[in-house]
Amino acid sequence: MQDARSGTATADARQPPRLPAGVVAVLYPLVCIAPLVLAVMRDVAPTVTWEIAAAGLGLVGLAAMAVQFVTSGRFEIVSGRLGIDRVMAFHKTAAWWVLVALLLHPVVYVVPTFVADPALGVERFWAYHTLPHYRSGVIALSALILLVLGSAVRKRLPLRYETWRAAHLVLAAVALGAGLHHAVTAGRFSAAGALNGYWWAVGAAVVAVVAILYGWRWVQLRLRPWRLASVSKVADRMWELDIQPAEGTPPLGYRAGQFVWMTEGARRFPLFDHPFSIADSPERPGLSLIIKEAGDFTNGIGKLAPGTPIGIDGPYGHFTLEGHGDDAILLIAGGVGIAPIMGLLRDLVARGHGQPVRLAYAAGTPENLACLDEIAAAGAKLDLRPLLLSETPSPDWTGETGWLDRERLSGMLDGLDKQRTVALICGPGPMVTAVADGLIDLGMPMDRVMYERFDYSEGASRLDKRLRWRFIGIGLALAAGVAGFVAILG
Repeated sequence: MQDARSGTATADARQPPRLPAGVVAVLYPLVCIAPLVLAVMRDVAPTVTWEIAAAGLGLVGLAAMAVQFVTSGRFEIVSGRLGIDRVMAFHKTAAWWVLVALLLHPVVYVVPTFVADPALGVERFWAYHTLPHYRSGVIALSALILLVLGSAVRKRLPLRYETWRAAHLVLAAVALGAGLHHAVTAGRFSAAGALNGYWWAVGAAVVAVVAILYGWRWVQLRLRPWRLASVSKVADRMWELDIQPAEGTPPLGYRAGQFVWMTEGARRFPLFDHPFSIADSPERPGLSLIIKEAGDFTNGIGKLAPGTPIGIDGPYGHFTLEGHGDDAILLIAGGVGIAPIMGLLRDLVARGHGQPVRLAYAAGTPENLACLDEIAAAGAKLDLRPLLLSETPSPDWTGETGWLDRERLSGMLDGLDKQRTVALICGPGPMVTAVADGLIDLGMPMDRVMYERFDYSEGASRLDKRLRWRFIGIGLALAAGVAGFVAILG
C-alpha cells in the first residue's frame, strides 16, 4: 500500500502537469503586458500622452480578456496548484479589471479634446461609438458589459444554468473576436508588425482553447463513457451515485478530495456538465459522488436509472492531502460539503492513516446528516474523534446541537500539534469563513487551513483577504505596465 503522503501510483501517473502558484502569478501580468512591450518597439506617429494611455488601457484590457479563457478552472496546468476557489475568484476579479480598462479606453482618448472644447469632446466621443470604422470595438464593449454584469447577477436571472453558460460562452467569443478585429483594424499600434502578429496568435490560441473545451472534451466523453451502477439515498434530498467505467474506459487517476465535471445520458456535452466532489478513495474501482438536490439538474439526480451513460471529465482541484501524509488531520464539513470530506475519510481508512483524525460535521437538521454509520465504523480503523452537529434540535437526535463555534473548534484541536495538523473545510461560504478564521485565531498557521466552497465567491475570511491583496498586487502590476508604457512614449 502506498504511503498516504503522495497518493496512489496510478493517481500520480495520471495527474497532468501543474504550474506552481508563483509561476502562474508571474506569467499572468507578463502575458497581459506583452502587447505594451511590442507596441513600444513599433514606430508610429507621435501623439499626446492621453491617447497613449488610452491605447495602453486597450492593449492590456484586450490581452487580459483573452487570458480569461484559461482562468476558468478547466486547465489543471493553470489551476492545479491553486484550487478552483482561488482561480474562479481571480477570474471574477479580473473580469472587472478588463471591463473598467476597456470602458476607460474610449473615454481617455477624448480627455484632451474635451478639456480644450467640451462640445467637440462630446462629438468625438460620439463618433467613436457610431462611425463604421469603430463598430467592432462598440460590439466588443457591448458584449463585455452584458457578459460581466450578467455574470454578477446570474442567480437573479430566470435562466437555467446551462442557458446562462451558453450565453456566457457566446458573449465571451463575441467580445474577444470583435475586440481583436478592432485592435488590428483601428489600433494605432496593432495595425502591422509584431503586435499585429501577437493578436493573430492570441486569436488562434483562444480558438484552440475553445476547441479543447468543447470539441476534444466532447469526443473524450463519447469515447470514454462511464455507467451509473447504482443510486442510493444517504440523507434528506441527498443521493450517492456509484459510477463505474464502461468497458474500454480507463480508470480515473485522481486524489481523494478532487472533483469532476459530470454529464449524463444524451446530454454528454461539456456545455451541460456540472462540478461534483468525488466522495471516494482512489483505492476503490470507479468513483462515488454525493449530490444534494439543489437546482435544475440536481433535483432529478435521484431518478437516474442504473445503466445511464455518464460523462466524467476530470479530475480537478487541489483540495487534497498531498504532502500531508505525516500530519494530524482535521476534516470539517457543512451540509453537502460532506462529499469531499467522505472521500478524504474513506481514503484515510483505505490507507490506514496512523495519525489522529478529527471530523466535525454540521447540518441544519439530523435528517440532513449523511453516512453516519460509515463515519462511526471508521473509528475502528483510525484514531478518529467525530463531532456530529445538528443546528436545530430534534426529538430523535441524541448528538450535539448548535453551531461549530470557537469552543467546539478548540475541543477538536485539543491534544494536536497545531504546527503539524492540516485542516480541510468544505461547506457554505459563511460557515467556511467562520471556521477558517476560528482555527487561525486558535493558533493554526494560515498555510495549514484549506477550504472549498459551494460557490466561487471571494469570501471574507482572513485567507480570502490575504488572497485579495495578492490579486490587488497583480492588478497594480498591470497598472504599472500601462504607466511605464505612457512614460516611455509620452
